[in-house]
Amino acid sequence: MLDRQPGRPGDRVFRVPRIKAWKVELPSVTKPRIGAPSPFIIVYGFLGAIALGTLLLALPVSSRSGDFTSFTNALFTATSAVCVTGHVVVDTGTYWSSFGQAVILLLIQIGGFGFMTSATLFLLLLGRKIGLRERLLIGESLSHQRLGGVLGIVRRIAIFTLIAEVIGAVVLIARFWGHYSAGTAVWRGVFHSVSAFNNAGFDVFGGYASLSGFRTDPVVVLVMAALIVLGGISFVVFADVLSLRRFSRLSLDTKIVLITSAALLVLGAVVFLVTEYSSAATLGDLSFPQKVSNALFQSVTARTAGFSTFNMGGVADYTLFFTIILMFIGGAVASTAGGIKVNNFGMLAATIWSAIKGREHPGAFGREFRAEQIHRALAIVMLSLGLVVLVVFILALTEDFRFVNILFEAVSAFGTVGLSTGIVPGFSVAGRLILTATMFAGRLGPLALGLSLTQRQRPTAYRYPRDDVRIG
Repeated sequence: MLDRQPGRPGDRVFRVPRIKAWKVELPSVTKPRIGAPSPFIIVYGFLGAIALGTLLLALPVSSRSGDFTSFTNALFTATSAVCVTGHVVVDTGTYWSSFGQAVILLLIQIGGFGFMTSATLFLLLLGRKIGLRERLLIGESLSHQRLGGVLGIVRRIAIFTLIAEVIGAVVLIARFWGHYSAGTAVWRGVFHSVSAFNNAGFDVFGGYASLSGFRTDPVVVLVMAALIVLGGISFVVFADVLSLRRFSRLSLDTKIVLITSAALLVLGAVVFLVTEYSSAATLGDLSFPQKVSNALFQSVTARTAGFSTFNMGGVADYTLFFTIILMFIGGAVASTAGGIKVNNFGMLAATIWSAIKGREHPGAFGREFRAEQIHRALAIVMLSLGLVVLVVFILALTEDFRFVNILFEAVSAFGTVGLSTGIVPGFSVAGRLILTATMFAGRLGPLALGLSLTQRQRPTAYRYPRDDVRIG
């Protein structure tokens, strides 16, 4: 554009025309973010399974009498089944109908698999795809560090579980065949095989008898013990042993689980055998081989399963106290067992031993522990101990039973063991609800806490100055 500006005559000045800028609003595009999955998804899943189980068990069709079951009893039983505990307020074999027992068995299987694993298998059966967030959560719940191969592990867990439960059921059916009718023998063989592998502790023999009617049958006792051990050490450990086959080549986690479990198993069997050897209420009337097999079985079941070959209400107080220790420790991480887990216990025990030996960096089997894992294990143990203390304190106020029995029931609920001295059916409504919450916290608390601590772990760019604290 030519524009004449004031100035000398004849001067010509070019001025560039102004161009108005237009602001164009573009639609915002949000980048997909894959955050860490919340461990509370597992909690919500278990709550949903418990809610559905409570509804089904409350229906008249679930009870033999055809009456509605109270909300408290239905909730308690559903929670005990999903959390694979085995605590009962009504006798499973005589109170629940075939439909009610089938519901309990289904809840046990869901709880044994874990919600995420069960949901994954269900979606895979429907042909649905599993998203990245779900894969992350499944991997963390199974303590699988790598993202790849998570679905393969889930499939192998399902196959391993199915094979173990089928073999156990076949053997148990064969042993029950001469004692019951064909249909009863099949149902009880299947039910107890699933209950044992998932470390649930439910039985349908009636009269709160558990396995006391087969205490002299070594096949039943040893098969049930084998199923409990397989379910309690986790598929990850079993697969590691099966693939590597040499102890020196196993991972540090597998070595700790195997050595700690074996040590607790032998120690528990010796203690049960020595303390109850001549007791008429427990091992006194058995032959020596039967005493050994029953003591071994009680050592196995005390840490996780809840089955019993004799009435726990008849054992001595010092035996009860030792059983409490075993129940508090529990089984392996990513297994069907509860407790603070032998992984954490073994690592902390090795750390204490390293401190006694004066080693600056704790470890075991030629490997050093990471400091953050020691801190997480210590946090889980101390918070679990605090929960048990709180529950025992409240139950001591609401229930009129001996303190050692209350302590036993509280730790059994927290460890999802299910062993009982027989006082739970006499609990008040408040006591049953407290024990229900304890079972739920015992099953999901350590897992959710472990996942939460793992996700909160962040590298720090600074460190505080060191100072000393007086020890001793």
